[in-house]
Amino acid sequence: MGSPPSARPAPPVAAVHGRSRRARTGTALTMVTVYIVLLFGVPSNLTLTGLGSLGRPSLLWGLVLLLWWVIARLQARAIDVTPASQPVRWAITLLFAVALVSFAAAMLRGQPGDQQMTAMTSIARLLSWGGVVLVTMDGLRTLRDVDRLVARLVIAGTAIALLGLAQFVTGSTLLDVYGLLPGFTSEDAGVLARGGFTRPSGTATHPLEYSAAICAVLPLAITLGVTRAEAGRGRLPWTWIPAGIILFSALLSVSRSAMIGLVVALAASLPALPRAYRGMIAIGGLIAGAAAVIAVPGLFGTVVGLFATVDSDSSTLSRTNALARVPDFIASSPAIGLGFGTFLPRYYIFDNQWVLILLELGILGALAFAGTVLAAMWSAASTFRRSPFADVAALGKGVAASLATTAILFAFFDGLSFPISAGVFVLLIGLSGALRSVGHADAALPAFAGVRA
Repeated sequence: MGSPPSARPAPPVAAVHGRSRRARTGTALTMVTVYIVLLFGVPSNLTLTGLGSLGRPSLLWGLVLLLWWVIARLQARAIDVTPASQPVRWAITLLFAVALVSFAAAMLRGQPGDQQMTAMTSIARLLSWGGVVLVTMDGLRTLRDVDRLVARLVIAGTAIALLGLAQFVTGSTLLDVYGLLPGFTSEDAGVLARGGFTRPSGTATHPLEYSAAICAVLPLAITLGVTRAEAGRGRLPWTWIPAGIILFSALLSVSRSAMIGLVVALAASLPALPRAYRGMIAIGGLIAGAAAVIAVPGLFGTVVGLFATVDSDSSTLSRTNALARVPDFIASSPAIGLGFGTFLPRYYIFDNQWVLILLELGILGALAFAGTVLAAMWSAASTFRRSPFADVAALGKGVAASLATTAILFAFFDGLSFPISAGVFVLLIGLSGALRSVGHADAALPAFAGVRA
């Protein structure tokens, strides 16, 4: 972004909007891209030998990002983007503060040895996520950078969706080769089945994590399909291939959560699309559903059965009954919780990230977490009002839809306990802040005040 018009003449639209051929992708884009590759490309159950859960490459790279961000801030100079207030920064700072206070209180109360290690690992995960959010939010300064990162995230989501399709067909994880890598340890991870069908998991540790990740990416894939078609960058059918693959893969995941995620993703995406594309997306979804039913006999009955027997399903009953146990567990520390990462599955399995946050970080932590999600959604959606450029507004709506999908799916499993679903979540939060900066810079240019998306 250029300097404010009061300092020098306004640059041409291409330069302001990050579309100039001479505009170079920043180092931050490369650094975050490496994180995406490690997050999606390396199986979640693969760790560096001797480091346990701390040895996940994506977690370690997140810590590198945090260190890199700190060094960059210490060496900060004048930047080429109009500064914007970031509600996300304040919300996530409050969340981290509550987590640290809760951790300190838990350690002072005394914890079993395994819980101490888990709690310290959880703090490391928080720091790693913070590095991803901060570098994405502060490092991506132009639409060009944001657009490229979103495209790479969609490519990664499409890749594991394709892997999931291959797993569904072959009944194998297809990841055995990773176990041969020297210096790495791979936990046992076989395929799960339901109703006679393989439940794909891609490179995730569980089918729920896999389905949540691809459903979160779906609104971004739809958004890119629209923006690419509108800009004339490719033939119309080709722009929708990633969205089609992700949608089809989610339908074959044999999961209630995936079906709910698909409905939420599509419902959140459609109102944000130009009217000309809404019918196309709806019809495409119906075609994908029909193709899945025809290609896989018995799938429709299995999926319908998942919802028809929800009242008697053991996992549903467990989730419902768990809510009655919350007051008992949180009674000892309702304000700041039991300590982030200290509530182990041996006590109870809630399969609900919102409830788990309430237990581990208390009421203050739950409010801070909800505030972070809402601040991120508002920051992304606010680009529609701030930026006069249609592609910026479209990306903002897409990120907001992805965040809404993730937030709802977190009510059906503890998403922050799984690397890929947690990583996608923090990437979306960082993208919301980056888009707010881009939109704020666009709105600060009086020369383009009359431009409308």
